Amino acid sequence: MQFYFPNRLGKPIRIPPPLLLAILYLALIMIGAAILFLPVSVTKSITFSDALFTATSAVTVTGLAVVDTGSSFTLFGQIIILILIQLGGLGLMTFAALVLSVLGLPIGLRHHNILREDLNQTSIHLLVGLIKTILSVVLVCELIGGILLLTVFVPDFGWAKGIWFSVFHSVSAFNNAGFALMPDSLSRWATNPIINFTIPALLLIGGIGFSVISDLSIHRGWRHLSLHSKIMLTGTAILIVWSVTLFAALEWSNPETLGAFDNPWDKLQISWFQGLTTRTAGFNTVNIAAIHDSTALMFILMMVIGAGSTSTGGGIKVTTFIVLVLATIAFFKRHNQLRAFGRSIKLEEIMKVLALTMMSIFVIMSSIFLITISHDGDFLDLVFEVTSAFGTVGLSRGTTGELDTLGQIVIGVTMFIGRVGPLTLGFFLARRISPRISYPASQIYLG
Repeated sequence: MQFYFPNRLGKPIRIPPPLLLAILYLALIMIGAAILFLPVSVTKSITFSDALFTATSAVTVTGLAVVDTGSSFTLFGQIIILILIQLGGLGLMTFAALVLSVLGLPIGLRHHNILREDLNQTSIHLLVGLIKTILSVVLVCELIGGILLLTVFVPDFGWAKGIWFSVFHSVSAFNNAGFALMPDSLSRWATNPIINFTIPALLLIGGIGFSVISDLSIHRGWRHLSLHSKIMLTGTAILIVWSVTLFAALEWSNPETLGAFDNPWDKLQISWFQGLTTRTAGFNTVNIAAIHDSTALMFILMMVIGAGSTSTGGGIKVTTFIVLVLATIAFFKRHNQLRAFGRSIKLEEIMKVLALTMMSIFVIMSSIFLITISHDGDFLDLVFEVTSAFGTVGLSRGTTGELDTLGQIVIGVTMFIGRVGPLTLGFFLARRISPRISYPASQIYLG
C-alpha cells in the first residue's frame, strides 16, 4: 500500500510506508539534534555533528556515543535523550497509536498500515490488541525496573540523583538502548546482584518482542503458542546459554576482565550480564576493549543476530537466524519443505529471510569498507563498531570517539538502517512489478 501527498502541481506523490517511516524517524533525529545542540542542553559546547550523532544513537536505541552522556549534557539534555530513546524504542507510529488510544480517538486505515510496517506485522486486525499489550508491558516493566534500581542508586547518589538514575537506566534498559550516565557504563556495580538481575531482565523482555509477549498473555501453555513465539523463545534461550557460557570460558582467566575477580560467583554474574546484553544493548560491566579477539568475534556474531521482531532491539533478528539454520539443515537432509514445531514455513518467508540477510551483509560490508577509508585503525575494532551500530547494540571498544566526521556519518547511517530495517533499503532500490511473462526453469551449478 502507498500513500499519496499532493505536490505543487496538484499531482499526488506516492510514498510507500517504509519510506514514510524512514522520513519520520529522520525528522525525529533532526529535531532531537537541534534541541541537544542548544546551550540549555549541554554543560559544555559541542559540535552539531556530536549532537546529531547522539540524537541518532538515541532514536535508533543504539547507545554509541562520541561525548559522555552524564557529564556533557544537562538534566534537560538527558531528559531529551530519554524521550528520544522511548520514542525510538517503541516506534513512532506505536507511540502515536498509544496517544490516540489514551485520548479515545480512532486510528485510521492509513495509520493502521504505517503501524503495521512499523511493528513488522502482516495483518492489521490484531494491531489494537498488540498496542494495548505494548502499553501495559512498557509501563509495568519500566516502573518495576525503576523501583528495583532505586535500591542501588539512591544509597550511592542520594534521593534526587538516585531517582533520576533509576528512571533513566530503567527506560534505557527496557528499550535496549544501552545509554548510561557513567563513563564506564555499569562497571561500578559489576558484582551487584540487583543490577545483574534487573538490567538483563528489562533487556530480555524488551528484546523478545511485543508480539511474543502478547501471545504469552493470551495463550497459556506451549502447545497453543504461535510458531513465531516458539522459534523466538527457543532461539533466545539457546543464544543466551551459548553467549554466557562462551564468554565465561573465554574470559575466565583474562586479568583485565573476569580474571580480575577472585570469587567464581562474581565471575558468573558478570558472564550472565555481559553474555545476555551482547545481542541487544550496550551496557557493560567489564572493559570491552580488553576482551580477547575470540570473544570479540563471538560478540560480533551475537550483535548481528540481535533481538526479536517487534522488539526494541535490532539486528537481523533471532527468528531470521533460526530460519537460516533450519534451511541449511533441510538442504542437507534433502527436505523440500522447511518445518519447525509441526508447522511449515512458507517459501515467501524464506525468501524474505534471504533478502534480509543479503541486505544486512551488504550494509555491514559497505560500512566497514567506508570506515576503513576514513579511519586507519585496528580492523577488528572497526568491524566491532560497525556491527554494534548495525545491531543497534552500542557496545564499543573505544573507536567511536576517535572517528572523524566521515566515520561518524558512516556509523550514524548504519545505526539508522539498523533501526528502520535493512529491507527498507531494499524497498528504496526496487519496485514491485508483476511479471507478465513466465520463463522455463533451468539449472545452475552452485557450491
